[in-house]
Amino acid sequence: MSEHEIKLPVWFWVIAGVALVWNLMGVGAYLADVNMSDEAIAKMPEAEQALYNARPAWLFGAYAVAVFAGLAGAVALALRRRFATPIFGASLAAIIIQMGYVLFGMNAIGVLGAGAAVMPAAITVIGAFLVWFSMNAGTKGWLR
Repeated sequence: MSEHEIKLPVWFWVIAGVALVWNLMGVGAYLADVNMSDEAIAKMPEAEQALYNARPAWLFGAYAVAVFAGLAGAVALALRRRFATPIFGASLAAIIIQMGYVLFGMNAIGVLGAGAAVMPAAITVIGAFLVWFSMNAGTKGWLR
């Protein structure tokens, strides 16, 4: 059976579509974060303001790699391209660096409580799932 004859399950397309929407939301969150006004920052509780303002410049770079690589990986997955896997891998590495530093290096859990780890944990799990899924899809011959 040639690659053009491979019939993909519907759930492949569902996952690819959800991955695309998820990563578009990540890009939107990044853009909202880096363009946050001084007025919006001033409305945050004092502890959150301190965390927000203490983030080093390189952290924004990791954040950008995480979301834009995630979006590129999702597009590659939807286009059934094998290079989705290493792109998702780069996104996951950036997620781990970014979230790890914020939660532990900046002590966000200590400042904001354990609830501060929920969304970063979910983002990391989804990033790992997308790496695994794209690897699995490649192994099954679904990606070219």
